[in-house]
Amino acid sequence: DHWGVAAADCRAEAGAVHHGNESLSYGDLATAAAALEVPSDPPVKPRDKRTLIGRDLPRKDIPAKVDGSADFGIDQRLDGMVYAAVAMPPMCGGDVKEFDPAPALAVPGVREVHRIDGAIAVVADHTWAAFRGRDALTVEWVDGPEPDLDNESISGMFAAKKAEDAVVMGSEGDPADALANADTVLESVYERPYLAHSPMEPMNCTVRLSADLCEVWVPIQSVTWGARVAAEASGLPMEKVRIQPTYAGGGFGRRLMVDYVRQAVQVARACGKPVQMVWSREDDMRQGMYRPASRHELKAGLDSEGAVTAWSHHLACPSIGGQLNPVGYEEGRDESAVDGILNLPYGIPNRDTLYSMSNTAVPTCWLRSVYNTQNALANECFMDEIASEAGVDPVKLRLDLLPADSRLRGTLERAKMEWGWPAKRADGRGHGVACHSCFGSHVTTMAEVSAEDGTMTVHRVLVVVDCGPVVHPDGMVNQIEGVVGFALSHLVGEEVVVENGGVKSANFDDYPILSYAQMPEVEVVAIDSEEEIGGIGEPGYPPLGPAVLNAVFDATGVRIKKLPLAGQLADQG
Repeated sequence: DHWGVAAADCRAEAGAVHHGNESLSYGDLATAAAALEVPSDPPVKPRDKRTLIGRDLPRKDIPAKVDGSADFGIDQRLDGMVYAAVAMPPMCGGDVKEFDPAPALAVPGVREVHRIDGAIAVVADHTWAAFRGRDALTVEWVDGPEPDLDNESISGMFAAKKAEDAVVMGSEGDPADALANADTVLESVYERPYLAHSPMEPMNCTVRLSADLCEVWVPIQSVTWGARVAAEASGLPMEKVRIQPTYAGGGFGRRLMVDYVRQAVQVARACGKPVQMVWSREDDMRQGMYRPASRHELKAGLDSEGAVTAWSHHLACPSIGGQLNPVGYEEGRDESAVDGILNLPYGIPNRDTLYSMSNTAVPTCWLRSVYNTQNALANECFMDEIASEAGVDPVKLRLDLLPADSRLRGTLERAKMEWGWPAKRADGRGHGVACHSCFGSHVTTMAEVSAEDGTMTVHRVLVVVDCGPVVHPDGMVNQIEGVVGFALSHLVGEEVVVENGGVKSANFDDYPILSYAQMPEVEVVAIDSEEEIGGIGEPGYPPLGPAVLNAVFDATGVRIKKLPLAGQLADQG
């Protein structure tokens, strides 16, 4: 329209539309384009015409992150800025009753002490003084609602939930009848603990507040949520809030929650100066919002020939949505909690999904791959139990149950070929497999492990992915390699310890994360696909854990059903 020429004579390339020697940037055309009706079925550029998709292009952020010039949230500095640390209740859901600021004010460098919502802020000339002043405070806390809560009582509460009282989230066929009439009924229970996000950069936020503007520099995953709580805390309208997201030293879902933004704005409002609030590692661990713990009670029915005729999965765990917004979950239903169960990919004619919402005072939020982290592990380990009971190869069992046109089946077939399954095992080593679909992508993982003197070593991991067209191959591989380490760390040693109504875990000495020496060799294979595109940051997580645990069984004959794994092989000889 601008040039008065046919659209077919124009071409879009490198952020602009070109016609002959003339060009207009997308920005130049944005206003006019916004007035046009959006096409209902725009054509996709053919593969041979793509210039960016499928190519390994260098990331713009790598040089700055390598040479240290990248600005993370904790690197922000403003003229006249002061620093803050916060004292928070030791119990989940606790509050401040009363406190004496005098010991904190006696610390050199401490300027002010302020009470904010549910906490006490110490403002100082530098972070070290703020931390020392915070630790010097004399505080009497109000207990949380569950002062006796600990890991054992949480596990007991989950176990007390009965399947007959659970909410039926989905059902096909008649699983109760099929189980009652099965030749063999297999039952199993899996448990997973609360997990912390434990990013390398703890929560922090920098704020400059004036009468008509609230400026926030913060590592964050939801700018909109951050702006909303900054507006509430500052008393300014949303249009007077400016959020500048910075690089984040890890997030994994924790930085979706913006409690730390609210705290920083409240401190800035109280002290009247630009302020940077920083949590310590212990704050980050003990005041986090955690991946829910869970208990999985599974049953399967087999006929006389070993075919799976029934499947039942009863999940007991907290509801993230139900804790954040109880009003919307009054009937005890949470569709997201059964993600990875309700959409079980296997062709089992009689099955049901049961859910018992089991909220505690421990705050929860999303963690990379969310409920798929627990649900896939229970499903895929139980699938191996079924294969063992039926005397069937675990890959064959899955292939027999997956539909012929399943994209997940395609990843399993490719993994079988790449691995050479069933491959010859070295002495003392075991092989395991698991597969799972989530976030629009489909993944099969195979693992090789050994166990010596009660210590497990993961030697090799193969991950086959169908995520549709791969936009950035090297980035995809990086995501899978990273999430393998992330998931393996959770499997091996991570567990949030709850004691006396609060989180006892404090730092990496009592919450061990995976070391470089424990990281296996990882091979990533992408299916060449033009199917619908899916995500890649999360789907690699769910099958890693069950593939490793299935390999542990193959190597040792020991089924690990309660995590973390650390110490359990030694306990079982």
